[in-house]
Amino acid sequence: MAKTAKDVLDLAKAKGVTTVDMRFMDFIGTWQHFSVPLRELTEDVFKNGLGFDASSIRGWAHIHESDMLVIPDPESAFIDPFFKDTTLVLICNIQDPITRADYSRDPRNIAIKAEKYLNSTGIGDTCFVGPEAEFFIFDSIRIFGGVNSAGYEIDSEEGHWTSGRSSDKKPNLGHDIRPKEGYFPVPPIDQQQDIRNEMMLTMEACGIAIERQHHEVATAGQAEIDYVFDKLVRSADKLMMYKYIVKNVAKKHDKVATFMPKPLFGDNGSGMHTHMSIWKGGKNLFAGSGYAGLSDTALHAMGGVLKHAKALTAITNPTTNSYKRLTPGYEAPINLAYSARNRSACLRIPMFSTNPKAKRFEFRCPDPSTNPYLAFAAILMAALDGIQNKIDPGKPLDKDIYDLPPEELAKVPNTPGSLDEALNHLEEDHDFLLKGEVFTSDVIETWIEYKRKKESDQVRLRPHPHEFYLYFDM
Repeated sequence: MAKTAKDVLDLAKAKGVTTVDMRFMDFIGTWQHFSVPLRELTEDVFKNGLGFDASSIRGWAHIHESDMLVIPDPESAFIDPFFKDTTLVLICNIQDPITRADYSRDPRNIAIKAEKYLNSTGIGDTCFVGPEAEFFIFDSIRIFGGVNSAGYEIDSEEGHWTSGRSSDKKPNLGHDIRPKEGYFPVPPIDQQQDIRNEMMLTMEACGIAIERQHHEVATAGQAEIDYVFDKLVRSADKLMMYKYIVKNVAKKHDKVATFMPKPLFGDNGSGMHTHMSIWKGGKNLFAGSGYAGLSDTALHAMGGVLKHAKALTAITNPTTNSYKRLTPGYEAPINLAYSARNRSACLRIPMFSTNPKAKRFEFRCPDPSTNPYLAFAAILMAALDGIQNKIDPGKPLDKDIYDLPPEELAKVPNTPGSLDEALNHLEEDHDFLLKGEVFTSDVIETWIEYKRKKESDQVRLRPHPHEFYLYFDM
């Protein structure tokens, strides 16, 4: 991996690069880019950047302050596996061209500030993050809507709804997957082994170390590919690379991949269980002799996440669709409690290994529609608040949540039931995010305003297709 500007230029020469792609993150969570010929990339660019018009980037500057700089990070360099011409990709930070200050609404800068804040507290020097992002691979998707119509139609050769389908062109072999029965069957039931392998090996070629790939629980091509944990910012970089590779490999095979949390009714949605630990001087601060082999530091960190979990979901579960996954009685962990093995708790302590280096918590609420730079930074800030204030996480929830009597279940708090509710919690509880100016008041206010006006209100105002089924004959 390149470490310096010179390393990047040497890599470009060795690989025969002709084009350099500058990538950066918009406020909401989508990669943006522009490309330049290789001759434009000099060592000076890594210091002084390249200018671009940011006026149309979602959630960013107003038109009167639209000029911005991209500052490429040499450690992020990789060769794009999809472009026709050999292209070097550099992930960039955003700066104001006049003040040269890091732009406060740049999500990657927020994640960098979170890492710096961790160091400044003296608590630790490294935060490791390992997300498990799930996704679907569909054969096709139709989306339509207007004044007088709205709807969607998903298709997948694995979908259980294809069991009665007939065609003159292709026989029906019956290898569809029943709802909630997609976890680990071998081919021919699992029809996407080869495409997931290609995704996995493409990630490896781009420098992302993969642990495993497999079919997930839902019908119709739900999948998961797990990569090895990394430092907070680099892990967020890798998640963006991951999503880019998944979508483009799917397109190569005339399929479409989506990280939408709940695209199918009545089957599992896609989550992004997020593992986190804090280290100092090469030592895992979460390892100890307490519950599940955890230290007091780890328990306090979980106390912070539980205390702020309802506000966190406005960032880690940032879409209206997210709350169709976070629903009582389904697969998602909505219970704001912790446990060593109970997967219905929103915080779990993995018990696969007794090695102190493996000790961590797994926050199970997030989903892959999130902006990973903001999500990882926010979870870390909640954990640090818990450590700083020695927040007690309470007793673990080691019982089967489905067997709890109603009076006991009523004492377990839940995640918000909608994006609106989550945004209300963030509005009331965000001081922990402002420490060290990691997030700013402007960032929080802009996030809430954008999500309410551009997403929540837009969904709320439109008739839903199912409302016609329920009410048309009233």
